[in-house]
Amino acid sequence: VQLVESGGGLVHPGGSLRLSCVASGSIFSINGMGWYRQVPGKERELVATIFEGDRKIYSESVKARFTISRDNAKNTVSLLMNSLKPEDTAVYYCWGNVIYRDDDDQLWPRDYWGQGIQVTVSS
Repeated sequence: VQLVESGGGLVHPGGSLRLSCVASGSIFSINGMGWYRQVPGKERELVATIFEGDRKIYSESVKARFTISRDNAKNTVSLLMNSLKPEDTAVYYCWGNVIYRDDDDQLWPRDYWGQGIQVTVSS
């Protein structure tokens, strides 16, 4: 199973970006998907996650500015980031809790991560 992010880059303060992530591979189903971020010297932190039933969790720092969405049919998750601030600068990682089918046809849940994508907010 692979998660591949896209959409990062450089944006001015107050601007917007949309991150996207697609999951592929031997996927039976996906329990939840979302986004975390990390800056050098700090732990990876939750940004937003979305689960079955469209249940969403946001960190307090992004709650009023970011919107997470998911396309179950395409195994994708997106993050629309508005009103970006310099403190949003980080490497953003896509996360997925995936039920995969192994070679013995057994089903297992496992967390997967994307490779990370840089978001820089600067004037």
